[in-house]
Amino acid sequence: MTLLSSILGAANLIASLPQSITNGKCGSVLGTLDAPRLQPFLTNNPLPHGYPWGKRTAEESSPHGDAPNTGVIRSFNFEIARHWVAPDGVNRSATLINGQYPGPMIEANWGDTIQVTVTNKISSPEEGTSLHWHGILQKETPWFDGVPSVSQCPIAPNGTFTYSFRADVYGTGWYHSHYSAQYANGVFGPMIIHGPAHAEYDYDLGPVMVNDYFHDDYYAIVQNITGQITVPYSDNNLINGKMSFDCALARGRDCIPNAGVSKFKFTTGKTHRLRLINSGAEGLQKFTIDNHTMTVIANDFVPVKPYDTNVVTLGVGQRTDVIVKATGCSTDAYWMRSYISTTCSHTNQSTALAAIYYEDANTSTTPKSVATTFTSTNCSNDDISITEPLYIEAPPAKPAFTQDLEISFGANETGALVWKMNNQSFLANYNHPLLLLANLGNTSYPYDPQWNVYNFGRSKSIRLILHSIDPFSHPMHLHGHNFWVVAQGTGRWNGTITRPHNPQRRDTQLIDAGNPAKLEPGGESYIVLDFIADNPGVWPFHCHVAWHVSDGLYINIMERPCDISERSIPSIMAQTCRDWAYYSGHNVVNQIDSGE
Repeated sequence: MTLLSSILGAANLIASLPQSITNGKCGSVLGTLDAPRLQPFLTNNPLPHGYPWGKRTAEESSPHGDAPNTGVIRSFNFEIARHWVAPDGVNRSATLINGQYPGPMIEANWGDTIQVTVTNKISSPEEGTSLHWHGILQKETPWFDGVPSVSQCPIAPNGTFTYSFRADVYGTGWYHSHYSAQYANGVFGPMIIHGPAHAEYDYDLGPVMVNDYFHDDYYAIVQNITGQITVPYSDNNLINGKMSFDCALARGRDCIPNAGVSKFKFTTGKTHRLRLINSGAEGLQKFTIDNHTMTVIANDFVPVKPYDTNVVTLGVGQRTDVIVKATGCSTDAYWMRSYISTTCSHTNQSTALAAIYYEDANTSTTPKSVATTFTSTNCSNDDISITEPLYIEAPPAKPAFTQDLEISFGANETGALVWKMNNQSFLANYNHPLLLLANLGNTSYPYDPQWNVYNFGRSKSIRLILHSIDPFSHPMHLHGHNFWVVAQGTGRWNGTITRPHNPQRRDTQLIDAGNPAKLEPGGESYIVLDFIADNPGVWPFHCHVAWHVSDGLYINIMERPCDISERSIPSIMAQTCRDWAYYSGHNVVNQIDSGE
């Protein structure tokens, strides 16, 4: 009997633990029928067309280049600390924001200023921390990107730091810690930025966060795998922080059976927007809804021309917005399912379930619907020939600079096994953020090649060609940019660009697993990414599998260094480094991995 079979065999899968036990004691309603439906924040001020973004439309305004300035500040206070929580019934100490799992939802309008004051109360043991706002371009505020060793020093224990940045894109995003693999302990949450409508629907059901889940603390996992071939297997798969677990397999841990699953409400004949987010550490997700077709309307922060599908692929860090029409009867109930691909990822329990109840359904009953069947033959996203952005934008016909990047896994100078790009693994220096160094004119680091800095000078456009022959897929994320995905495939790229007048754009893209059994170039996989160098700064480009970036699969892109030196960086950045220097000078900081 499989783990899922034993869970489904429970007397009542829907019978759930209290929300305060599964999702934290501090008021989270994510995953419950009380979760609010979302709608844009309107204002009493007289604005064109009644919306803060005025006349801007998804078809005629660039989603990443024409952000309004509403003058509105959305303020949040986050305290990061350890709490006991049991999302799947297994009680464990996790690192949470405001005691919630997942963390609180950030909600704003396109063009608002988001201001988040973070207090680090992590103790027993103490750790540094930071928060990265995944997909936000930070064109005006690169120092608030939230990456220690790059844009800032870590927030020291008992320290407070305020991030303040423009919501310069719109759609579905998330935020997470960028300190080691800390976010796998629970330091993450959804970020919804309302903007111009690009598809019609009746109800916005908000975030649907899917993530692989580990019963062990992230630090113990990193400690076990760093420098080794060891691959950690997740214990469970969750939707909005819930899924039951077979307590017979809890390895002696405190476990309560039938923890329960998340619940959603559909209304017959209406259309519903779901904001899918893969907030996991490693698992590549395949998302379906029994007996329902999904219409894809956005990938990451980029609206796309709608297309129908029965399954959505989500690499770690990726988001896809879908619209689902409620075609069932008013008393129906169906399963929502997300599967960790056992071909592409590593898990002991691959299936996450959530219940969808129509308006007259009995919400205490277990759905009996039949799963959608699909064939999974690779570890890639949808064919980029069908993922066409709504706003038409072509990359330069010939990029100013092209950089080849070869992904590999092997021994470093100490004999430890690490991930590499172009045969170099990354290692962070928390005390010397690269952006702050570049602002002072220090833009070359031959004394420390482990910082993996690629200085592209004044190049106006950049092409990254990634190759991999290793048997793992990698969701590659670029900070500070939406890139064009101009090609993907296996073998050697022949130079062909898919839909050159308007290629797929997003901020995270999967490169398929390679096949080392085949001789090169037949066993290679590749993706080709183009972007405009219009955002001076130092921008991480890395695999978003927590264990891969923790083991060094990461580079830094230095963009327009002359312009970086002209930036006026807030003094709080230097003060945060002084605070970290004082803390790290009096306490041992156990940086056992790359630091990211």
